[in-house]
Amino acid sequence: MKIIKNEKLIQRNGKIGNWMNFGGLAVLGLGMYISISIPNLANYAFVCLIIGFVMSQVGMYMGSRWGRSPRPDEKLDAALKGLHSEFNIYHYSSPVSHLLIGPSGIWVLLPYHQRGNVSFEKNRWKLKGGGFLQGYMRIFGQEGLGRPDLDAENEVQRLKKSFVKKLDESDIPEIKPILVFTTDEVELDAGESPIPALKLKQLKEFMRQGGKNRALSTDQIKTLTEALAE
Repeated sequence: MKIIKNEKLIQRNGKIGNWMNFGGLAVLGLGMYISISIPNLANYAFVCLIIGFVMSQVGMYMGSRWGRSPRPDEKLDAALKGLHSEFNIYHYSSPVSHLLIGPSGIWVLLPYHQRGNVSFEKNRWKLKGGGFLQGYMRIFGQEGLGRPDLDAENEVQRLKKSFVKKLDESDIPEIKPILVFTTDEVELDAGESPIPALKLKQLKEFMRQGGKNRALSTDQIKTLTEALAE
């Protein structure tokens, strides 16, 4: 498997995430100091606490993607290590964050690092369970699950628009999204989700099985990778 990665972007955003974390803690500390030592400036303390909290959340968001190792790209690379040489994985070097092209097709990979019980119910993805501690972590220690279905649709459309600029639309194979949950502390029930969803450790075998059916020929893979390289 060939890995194409935008190392400069990863390093830059990792540094920004670290500075946002440190800055957020500093502003929170200033807000606490003002609220205790200068009570008549309570409004300023409140503003500092809000700004510090927002900065910390942004720093956490960026840190989980770009700063702390293993990052999502590193987890995906490790999980897919050993795939056939015809597979190409792109991290932050294509119109989408994580893209895999190979004999099994064109796959937009959407990694999620949530812990707890993740299930697809009534046409929506939900994150449940874990009691008070898990609820606390969802507020302060990890992101909400959001709308994976909308994330996937947006990523697929973004990639398709990019290919359309370089290739005839009839030459573009189906672009498929897949949700990948990267933590061991997740219980996954994909139910009747129209989008494939699996744990990280299942990803390589999924792609190997898909490759046996040969969704993309060698020539198609070459055409697509050349289009991305332009």
